[in-house]
Amino acid sequence: MAAHGMDGVAPKLAQLTDEVLFGDIWQRPGLSPRERSLATVSALVALYRLEQLPFHLQRARDNGVTRDELVELITHLAFYSGWPTAASAINILKQLEESSCL
Repeated sequence: MAAHGMDGVAPKLAQLTDEVLFGDIWQRPGLSPRERSLATVSALVALYRLEQLPFHLQRARDNGVTRDELVELITHLAFYSGWPTAASAINILKQLEESSCL
């Protein structure tokens, strides 16, 4: 995958990301990629992990999650993770749309 940009700084972390996280965990049959994307975006929003959010919003779209579903998910999370986390996530989604990444 190597889209994470860690190769030059942390090659072992890059390898584990590619081989274990995306090569194994994301491929397990217990959840679909779409379900894993919903879980991952939810965790990133709730934990306020904004740096990773753009990549996973795009991945969610690639895995079949619609824009409207992402907006609804983030709106729902506002009541569980707080307004600031949801507002920040919506801003990131909007920026990705404006830059034509989504």
